[in-house]
Amino acid sequence: MKKILTFLVLLVVAVAGTAAWALHEVTQPYKGFADPVLIEFPRGTSTGQMAAMLSEHGVIEKPWVFLAARVLRRGARLQAGEYKFDKAASPLDVFGRIVRGDIYYMELLVPEGFNMFEVADAVAKLGTMPAEKFLEAARDPALIQDLDPKAESLEGYLFPSKYRVYRKTTAREICRMMTNEFRAQWQTLGAPAKAVHDAVTLASLVEREARLPEERPRVASVFHNRLRIGMRLQCDPTTVYAALLDGRYRGVIHQSDLDSTNPYNTYQHAGLPPGPIANPGLSSMKAALEPESSEYLFFVAKADGSGGHNFSESLQKHVAAVAAYHRASGH
Repeated sequence: MKKILTFLVLLVVAVAGTAAWALHEVTQPYKGFADPVLIEFPRGTSTGQMAAMLSEHGVIEKPWVFLAARVLRRGARLQAGEYKFDKAASPLDVFGRIVRGDIYYMELLVPEGFNMFEVADAVAKLGTMPAEKFLEAARDPALIQDLDPKAESLEGYLFPSKYRVYRKTTAREICRMMTNEFRAQWQTLGAPAKAVHDAVTLASLVEREARLPEERPRVASVFHNRLRIGMRLQCDPTTVYAALLDGRYRGVIHQSDLDSTNPYNTYQHAGLPPGPIANPGLSSMKAALEPESSEYLFFVAKADGSGGHNFSESLQKHVAAVAAYHRASGH
């Protein structure tokens, strides 16, 4: 009886020692890789398969430590997806990340006023697709034509915001995220759907012209006033956009750009351009729908670098303001 008791005590000590050792191994940080590691676990991947993949890539030392973590967190559910590992972590921490679904993603930041060419460049910088691949999707208006039947592309509807993008996110999926965000933001304005095309087109001009948010309703009033009397908008950003569409923009506006007969060039064509020239934010859309009440027909940038403008009701005052700008700026 004494021998049996001694055996049982030794067995308990051995088990306790093994458990303590295993717990130490499961909580010990490990890093068996040099460069960051990306591992994708497809749906249906078993715990054993995950353990083998993690060990193979040096995220954990041996598969059994991940299985031990499973024992400690028996009821936890492991989530499929792609994970990035770039620093030492314990098997228990690695297990916890996969339980949380801490899937690797990139952030696509689209500032207010970006046109689809600039959005495409931002997407390309993520390294998941070339700019032209995104442009191919953005040129197809199908995702927005129920709201704007006149849309020729998704320009104007790729709402500026921050988006979570995964390595396998397609160009169309990015476009869908952005147009869905546009729909949500447009709803907050309470404007009728029939107003969307002209409102977003005008808002895109306001966005590209007004650097100061507080000036947007006033800039919008200038465009509204010109449209009301049939005066050409003569908006420089539309000339730039026309050149971009024609593939001939060279960084500055040339006389040939001003003379272009492209429908987007508002120096040659009266009224709004055929569609938006950029993707406006909410405040520019509000300004387009509710412009300031004014008699202004002209504006020119201030020379103080503030981003503000001087506004004029008459050509005579505008010419004087332009001359003052040139004197102050030395141009």
